[in-house]
Amino acid sequence: MNIISKILKMHIMKTKVAVLLIFLSLLMTTGYAQEKSKRQLREGRKIEKQKQTAALVESKEFVFIGRTALPQGFRTMDLTTNPNYVQFHPDKIKSEMPFFGRAFSGVGYGGDAGLHFEGTPQEFTVEKGKRAYKIKAVVRGDKDTYTLLLSVFFEGSATLSISSNNRSTISYNGDIFKIEKKEVK
Repeated sequence: MNIISKILKMHIMKTKVAVLLIFLSLLMTTGYAQEKSKRQLREGRKIEKQKQTAALVESKEFVFIGRTALPQGFRTMDLTTNPNYVQFHPDKIKSEMPFFGRAFSGVGYGGDAGLHFEGTPQEFTVEKGKRAYKIKAVVRGDKDTYTLLLSVFFEGSATLSISSNNRSTISYNGDIFKIEKKEVK
């Protein structure tokens, strides 16, 4: 009986090991399937964001909101607490961006410190590159002419550079968004 009980114990042991291996492989497969679906969800969100960005850029109606300002010769400035934007329309561009940098002629000391202008773009071009859309707009304001170069990356982040005749060039990092229509009450 001793031999039979040993054989039975070995058989039970092999069965337990086999069941354990099957259970572990199922657990790993389930975990891998969930990981794969998370990756697929992430890719789906990325593709959806790229489609939204493409639609905004092609419509030429969107708003750029800056997160940081990068003035020439000065440190980077955080803009998250400062209201700022540039609204792009095919027939009008409006800027309410802060300015940090050097002013040359035509800007009074202690005067308007920002790049506040509104006007019909004399030039408004959109080109799709390998990594980003390149948008160029030229707007004549009351006192100056502004050249805006906007690089919009496919996921919606953007870099805006504004140059003018009377001020040094300044760049901003930020994002583009759909212009929210105000409700009329």
